[in-house]
Amino acid sequence: MARPVILVVDDDDSVRSYLSVLLSSRGYEVSEAPSADEALARLAAGPLLPAVMLLDLVMPGMSGLDLLAHVKQSHPQVPVVILSTVGQIKTVVEAMNRGAADYLTKPFQEPELELTIENVLEKQRLKDEVTVLRRRLDQFTEPADFLSSNPRIARIREIARQVAETDAPVLLLGETGVGKEVLARYVHAHSPRRDRPFVRVNCAALPHDLLESELFGYERGAFSGALRDKPGKFEMAHRGTILLDEIAEMSPHLQAKLLHVLQDGEFSRLGARQPTRVDARVLASTNRSMEKAVADGTFREDLYFRLNVIRLEIPPLRERPEDVPLLAACFIQRYAERDGAVGRSLPPEILDAFQRHDWPGNVRELENAVRRYLIVPDLEMALADLGRGRRPEATAPASAPQPTAAPAPSDLKKLAAEAADQAEREAVRRVLTETRWNRRQAALRLNISYKALLNKLKKWEGQEGDFSRVSPGEVPHKRRRDP
Repeated sequence: MARPVILVVDDDDSVRSYLSVLLSSRGYEVSEAPSADEALARLAAGPLLPAVMLLDLVMPGMSGLDLLAHVKQSHPQVPVVILSTVGQIKTVVEAMNRGAADYLTKPFQEPELELTIENVLEKQRLKDEVTVLRRRLDQFTEPADFLSSNPRIARIREIARQVAETDAPVLLLGETGVGKEVLARYVHAHSPRRDRPFVRVNCAALPHDLLESELFGYERGAFSGALRDKPGKFEMAHRGTILLDEIAEMSPHLQAKLLHVLQDGEFSRLGARQPTRVDARVLASTNRSMEKAVADGTFREDLYFRLNVIRLEIPPLRERPEDVPLLAACFIQRYAERDGAVGRSLPPEILDAFQRHDWPGNVRELENAVRRYLIVPDLEMALADLGRGRRPEATAPASAPQPTAAPAPSDLKKLAAEAADQAEREAVRRVLTETRWNRRQAALRLNISYKALLNKLKKWEGQEGDFSRVSPGEVPHKRRRDP
C-alpha cells in the first residue's frame, strides 16, 4: 500500500529538514517546497496529489494565505494544515475561514503534529466515503424535472456530473422553462460544494443599480438609506455556487465587475475601501444567443469566453416528445397529495393532446398544465388551455356518420385557425374573469407579457363575443386601472 504523501511548504531549510526526517520515520513520504511557486508547480505536475499539505504562513513572495486560496481553488480536495507563530492568530483565523483543515502554532510537540495529521487524514477518509456513497445513491435519485429517456438529455446529464467535480464556470443555454435552473441545481448537488449555499440571482429582474448592490452588497453610508452593511449574493455564496440567471441582460458596467470576480476572486462592495475575497463557483444561464449578443456589442467578448468554459444547451420539450408522459407522471406524483388529487390520473384525451402540443413554455408549461388539471379536473377546459380543442374522434356522438362534403385544404386551415383563436379567446376571458379583469395578473397567469395581452384584447375588439361586453359582476378592462 502506498504511503501517504505530506507536502511541506516552508522557506526555512531547517524546518523542512526536521519535518522531513520526523515524518519519514512515522511512515509518511515527504515532499518539500521552499516557496509557494514551487508548491504550485509540484501540485500541477501531479499525477499523485499530497494527502496533506503543511503550510507556513510567512514566506517571501506569495504568502501562505495567498497560496491557500490558490490550492482551495485548483485542488480543493487537498487538506491544508497551517504552521503559524503565536503572533499570527488573526491570520490563522482568516486561513481557517478560507478552508484550512487545521493549524499548529510553532514551536509544537511531535505528538501534537502526529495527532493533527492523523485527524486530518481521518476526516478526509470519511469525506471520501461519503462522496462514494452519495454517488451510488444519486444513481437512483434524480430530480423529477430532469428525468428523461432522450439521448441528448442523458448526454447532458453525464457531462454535468463530470464538470460538477470541478470549479469551472458553466454556461447553461435553452428556451424559457426548459429547465436551466434545474440543471444548475443538479451540478451543485453533485459537486464538492453541495453542503454549501446555492444562490440564484435573476439579472433581468432588477435595474442596474439595484442589481449591483444585490450582487456585491454595500457598506453603511454608501448612499442615502444605507443604514447598515449589507452582504451581497456573492458573499452569501462563499464556498458554494451562484447562478446568474438571464446573464445576457446584465449591464456592461456589471459585466466588467463580474469579469474581475472571475479573474481575481475578489470584488468591492459599494462604498468599500478594501476588496472582499470570495470563493464561489459561477454558473450562468440565458435563453438568448450569446454569440449574437457579443456580435451586437451588448455582451463583453472577454466575459463570454470566461463563462463559456463548459457549455450545456438543453433541447426544448417539443424536440423530445417521448419525455412528455414521463414528466407528466412525475408532476402528478409531486402535486397529487398537495392538491387533494390522490389517485387522479390524466385521461387518454389529455395525454394525446399533450404529446401533440408544441409546448412553447417547455417543461414549466407542462408542469402548470398538469397541476391545473389536478386542481380543476375539467377535460374541456384542459384541452382549451392548450389552444387545440378536443380531437374530433373524442367529441363526435356515437351515431351513424352523416355524409358531408369534404372541405378544401384551405378551408381546413381556416377552420383550424378559427378554432384555435376561439379557444384562446375563451381562455383569456376566463382568466380575466377570475382576476376581476386585472390585466397584469391575467398576463402572469397566462404566461405571456402584459403588452401581448393588450394586443390580443385590441385585436378582438369588435368581434363577436368581444371583451367590451361583460357579464354581471365583471369589470370591463376599459374602466379599470391596473395597479
